Amino acid sequence: MTKSFQQAFNALKEHTCLSYAKIATMGGLCNVDHIIVKATAPNSSPLSDKYVHQLLRLFAISPPCCRAFSLGFARRFGKTRSWRVALKCLLLLHRLLRSSPEDSLFRTELLINRSNGSISLYPCNFRDVSSSDPESFTVFIRSYARLLDEISNEDNHRARPGPPDNSPEEIGRVLEVLEQIQSLIDRVIECKPTGVTARNFLIQTAMKHIIRDSFVCYTVFKNDIVFLLENMFQMPTYQCCVSAFSVYKKAALQADQLYEFYQWCKLMGVCGCYEYPFVDRIPLLQIQALESFINGMWEIKDDDGDHQSPSSSPLSSTAEKVGDEGEEERQPLIKLNDDDDDDSWEDILEASVINFSSHGSDEKDEWRIQVYNPFDGKYVSSDPNYPWGL
Repeated sequence: MTKSFQQAFNALKEHTCLSYAKIATMGGLCNVDHIIVKATAPNSSPLSDKYVHQLLRLFAISPPCCRAFSLGFARRFGKTRSWRVALKCLLLLHRLLRSSPEDSLFRTELLINRSNGSISLYPCNFRDVSSSDPESFTVFIRSYARLLDEISNEDNHRARPGPPDNSPEEIGRVLEVLEQIQSLIDRVIECKPTGVTARNFLIQTAMKHIIRDSFVCYTVFKNDIVFLLENMFQMPTYQCCVSAFSVYKKAALQADQLYEFYQWCKLMGVCGCYEYPFVDRIPLLQIQALESFINGMWEIKDDDGDHQSPSSSPLSSTAEKVGDEGEEERQPLIKLNDDDDDDSWEDILEASVINFSSHGSDEKDEWRIQVYNPFDGKYVSSDPNYPWGL
């Protein structure tokens, strides 16, 4: 099939879809299909705001239009093989998700159609046949669809009024939210375009929406990770402490990835440089100090009085994994920001472990650790009375 024939075939399909949408409107049905087809035309024009506003007005006036949109989106996105149509479908969905409350009928209808298989964002079966580099466009569309799949699943990363409290329920909720945000950040990084897609105008338009949403996620993440570190040694159970450390450790690794991703986005001119949040880097040496401390606490007897071997600790294999990752992981054990002129890595190492005594001594055990929190510039100290209820 020649390129000119493919273009003519796509134009005929678009004309047919538009005619169907007009007939449905004249027949007295909701004109949602007509709006979807016009909003997602296979041209190089960006998605117009007027279509988003029209749909939101329809959802407010006529709730059944939410179901009509969900079905119309499923048909349009599921059948297209044009990356422009697919991208505008996802952009339209993204804008509507951002503007809809968590308990809205729109989200409910979307979840229903995702659960019954009418809408498939992940796994996404889209494959582009309309460009000279179909693989790059296919990868980007699928990555973007997976991100929206997670956003439509959970939206707990929105800002919440007031700081969290220290109840077990609140700690569990904070851990759950942080894990969700970390997963979302992974999906955002996966959306980095490659090849010819990196400089495409429509792709960069989509990236602006993706990146700005990640700013909000990271702001909430920074607030909650401060709470997590400050209360890591006051967790109600040892397992909560292990879970908190796992989140904090991933935050250290993810911060480097997010920093590099934001630097690339700035270089490509995605959003203004002033919009980007400062990405706080966590020294890997601090992670090692925390890991040693938590592993040491595992030697304390459990509730049944059975002594636990250090080799059976949930964190005991971490050092081995780090060692197996090659020289690149071992060389810079610590990475500090250029702005950290006041604290050298030796000072932070010395401050990371204080009075770290061994278990079983004649004197009263005082397991104590003090770590530097790079998110708020303060030091956090553990309780020597070991408050994990073991």
